[in-house]
Amino acid sequence: MPFTIATWNINSVRLREPLVLKLLQEESPDVLCLQECKSPVEKIPTEGFLALGYKHVVARGQKGYNGVAILSKLPIEDVGDQDFAALGHARHVAARLENGVTIHNFYVPAGGDVPDREANAKFGQKLDYLSEMRDWFLGEKPSKAVLVGDLNIAPREDDVWNHKQLLKIVSHTPVEVEHLGAVQEAGRWVDVTRQDIPDGNLYSWWSYRSPDWDAADKGRRLDHVWATSDIAAAAHGSRILRAVRGWEQPSDHAPVFASFDL
Repeated sequence: MPFTIATWNINSVRLREPLVLKLLQEESPDVLCLQECKSPVEKIPTEGFLALGYKHVVARGQKGYNGVAILSKLPIEDVGDQDFAALGHARHVAARLENGVTIHNFYVPAGGDVPDREANAKFGQKLDYLSEMRDWFLGEKPSKAVLVGDLNIAPREDDVWNHKQLLKIVSHTPVEVEHLGAVQEAGRWVDVTRQDIPDGNLYSWWSYRSPDWDAADKGRRLDHVWATSDIAAAAHGSRILRAVRGWEQPSDHAPVFASFDL
């Protein structure tokens, strides 16, 4: 069963419902995973999604912060969530397609501005969250699974606009990259985006602070699509829709796509 999946940190699904509808109309992925929905589940605006054929929604939400949702044209079954680092945040939800593929949708904590857990509790929470992700995947080896989301880490040198300048900036510090690598290794996850696009600078996030984000192009690849090694070879067609970052009142993230033939 072939399917296309997209992941997008929407930065408020209610505020940016028109952008979600535009993406669904223009690109029509089978599954769209959203992060930072900033909405209780019951207030996610599903009517427009339903009208476009996205009849199935699995979500976890909270008022004003965090929140993850999986919208699907294909039938999906809710298979739970995890509260890593006991933060009490809506940062993970999982759903299973009828072909047996489990989709994990993650929103890893950003970690604040100071890359020091002693000086910045949020950075410590981020590292703890990643450590517990690692331990979970070590204890329950995933198979036939796809992991997507805003992981808030750009691991490779060519995942950021300037490797040396960002080594002490949260999202690209060596300790974060090491922690994310341990998560990936624990689940034998394959970075599908880089499997398809192995070389060159690649970004999915551009700061709101830049007066001309496109010209400055100081981006980072914070949004990821991974697959377990048993199905990674079935992945293809990865792309980042950079132009979406330039839509009216956009999220600071662009959607990331991948297709699977299973």
